[in-house]
Amino acid sequence: MNRIFLFLCLVLTLVAGCGDNRDERAFPPDATTPLSSENLNLIFVVSPDLVYQGSGDVNPDTANLTNRGLQRSLLLAGYLKEEVLGGHNVTRIYTLEPMTHPQTEHDYPDMAAIWYVQQFALLNQITLDSYTADSYPLNASYTGAGRGLDFNNTADNNVTLATGVIQADNPGFYVFCAPWETIGVLLTGINSAQGYNLKIPTSYRGPDYVYAISIAPSGEVALAAYNADLNPPAGYPELPSPVAPAECGLQTPFNITRTGGVDGAVVPEGMNTNETVYMIRHAEAHPTDNWEDGNLVGTGQWRALALPGALKGKISPDRVYSIDPSLPIPGDIDYSYVRPSLTAEPYAIANNLPYGLATSADGIDFYGLSSFAATAKFFFTGGRFSNQTILLAWEHDHYPPTVNVLLAGYGGTGEMVPGDVWPADDYDTIWTVTLDAQGNLTVHNALCEGIDSASLPDAAPQF
Repeated sequence: MNRIFLFLCLVLTLVAGCGDNRDERAFPPDATTPLSSENLNLIFVVSPDLVYQGSGDVNPDTANLTNRGLQRSLLLAGYLKEEVLGGHNVTRIYTLEPMTHPQTEHDYPDMAAIWYVQQFALLNQITLDSYTADSYPLNASYTGAGRGLDFNNTADNNVTLATGVIQADNPGFYVFCAPWETIGVLLTGINSAQGYNLKIPTSYRGPDYVYAISIAPSGEVALAAYNADLNPPAGYPELPSPVAPAECGLQTPFNITRTGGVDGAVVPEGMNTNETVYMIRHAEAHPTDNWEDGNLVGTGQWRALALPGALKGKISPDRVYSIDPSLPIPGDIDYSYVRPSLTAEPYAIANNLPYGLATSADGIDFYGLSSFAATAKFFFTGGRFSNQTILLAWEHDHYPPTVNVLLAGYGGTGEMVPGDVWPADDYDTIWTVTLDAQGNLTVHNALCEGIDSASLPDAAPQF
């Protein structure tokens, strides 16, 4: 019986493939040498989602990475840097705009893609303001120079983006990270738009494949596939060395209350009840003043990955939120504001928590008085987060004015949060905002993550 099956399979293979398709059989063998830095290289990293993933890499309830998926991303980063780029620095990184790919019945944003390329980003370096840091910016914005990838390739945006890279004709390494649905369409679209006649894979080949279109100075074009062949562990990753603890006390302590009927305060109509929000700052991102690439630096990756252990036993949120990483940084900087979301992402993964984003649709942008009011309204009114506990990651400059808008809403007399209470070098303090069963408000800064910034290595941890 087995011989008959093998004979039939051989016949079918010769005609149309057995358990495969002609496109895959025609695809070249897996590449074993890095890409040339003299070529223009478009590199495609396939992030996992609910439909296409390595088994157990994505949580079906949250649509976010699992510990195993996180481990795979950390291992893939080193492979990508050394085996695909040959140790060279990346030239540009484009990744998915998370809100273009809502998943599950709750429409959770696709946070997997942006994290999937984060570790790789921090294995590269960028020089800004004459300072070189282990960090590289991510392009994930909806518009502008920092544009990322739209899951649905609306109006051929993704193909147009890649075509622009090709037409600029600058040698280097351009990385595109998104789910297979997006990458597959992008590969096909580039092939068609440029008339390359490459043998493009038409089906998902597994979680460890990286594709590259390489264009030589002569104009010769080739498609390569790299198979990292990873076997990631199932548990949360251990850092290469322990993170030193720190005591709380970087800020002047405060404990401010607003209680209805006390000192003229009145609980505003529509205020949430039985809600707690733990406000944390993004991890380390500014090695010098005015240094800005929208991302974390290497020290920040240590903090982000250490956060689940550091916060264990201190807080117990049931969901995680941050500002939308697809919002651009205002001004002349053309990078996306990814660092708050990438700070809190490992905590959400380790604790299997849903991840939500505060977006421009909620009236929220990077800065601005209207944004502070919109943030206070979004998180503390309307009942959306009543009876819930939230871990919120944002810019530290955003918290004092947001909390003061919240305090002012109660009227009466009472202390406000000083505008300069959060030092520029404080990445550790946690603010706790609590609304009780009647909507009475308490804000204090007694908690901290307990991670010593000064002891964190400059280079990102490697796995």
